[in-house]
Amino acid sequence: MSIDPSFSLRSTTVSRLRAAGCVFAEDEAELLLSAAHDATELDAMVERRAAGLPVEHVVGWAAFAGLRIAVDAGVFVPRRRTEFLVGQAVGLARPGALCVDLCCGSGAAGAVLLSTVPGAEVYASDIEPAAVRCARRNIEPRGGRVHEGDLFTPLPDGLRGRVEVLVANVPYVPTEDIGLLPPEAREHEPLVALDGGADGLDVLRRVAAEAADWLAPGGHLLVETSEQQAARAVEAVAGRGLEPRVITSEELYATVVVATRR
Repeated sequence: MSIDPSFSLRSTTVSRLRAAGCVFAEDEAELLLSAAHDATELDAMVERRAAGLPVEHVVGWAAFAGLRIAVDAGVFVPRRRTEFLVGQAVGLARPGALCVDLCCGSGAAGAVLLSTVPGAEVYASDIEPAAVRCARRNIEPRGGRVHEGDLFTPLPDGLRGRVEVLVANVPYVPTEDIGLLPPEAREHEPLVALDGGADGLDVLRRVAAEAADWLAPGGHLLVETSEQQAARAVEAVAGRGLEPRVITSEELYATVVVATRR
C-alpha cells in the first residue's frame, strides 16, 4: 500500500529530485510516492535517487511493454526503445514458437514473449549472475528457463537448429563512449551489459558467428543497434548464412537488425 501524499509532500519530493538534476522529476516523484509505504521510506527512496541510483533500481521494477519487470540493483535497466526490438520479435513468433532471449539482462524480452505469444517456449541466458537471478524472477514464473553463462554456451544443445526467434540485446556502446553515458548507466549498470568493444559490435559479431547453427530454417535473429552503426551491423551479420535487413522507429529512436536464416 502506498502513502497518500499531500500537495506539500509531493511538491517537496519534486523539488528534491529537481535539485539532484533529475530531468523527469515530476514523473519520478509520482513513481516514488506510489511505491513508498510511508514518509520514512519515501525519504530513503528520494535520497537513493538523488545519489544517482536509477529510479528503477530504487523502486525495484521497470515498466516495459505493458509489464512490470523486476529490476534488481546492479542489473541493466530495460530501455523503452527496446520495446521496438521486442515488438518485432513478437510479430515474428508464431504460436508455440521456440524463442531465445540472449544477453537477457532482467529477462524483459523473454517475459514479454511468454506473456504475448500463445504457447511460446522461451530460453534465456546471461553471463552476469545478478542478471540471471533477476531474469529468473521475471521469466520462470511465466514458464521459461534461464541459464547462466556466455551467450549460447549454457543453452541446451537440443535447441540447435530449432530456434525460431532469437532476440539478442547485445551491448553496443563503443568502449571509448562509455564515459559519455549518463551516470545512472555507467555507475550502476554492469559494464558487460554496455561495452560493445572498440566499435560497439564485438558481441554482435560473436552472436552472428553462431546464430545460423541455432536458428531453424527461416528463423530470425533480432538485435538492437544504433542508427550510426546499422550499416556495419549488417556487414557483421551478412555472409554467415543470414539475410539481414534494418528496421527503425523514429518515435522510440530505435534501430533493429533482423537477420533471417536462409
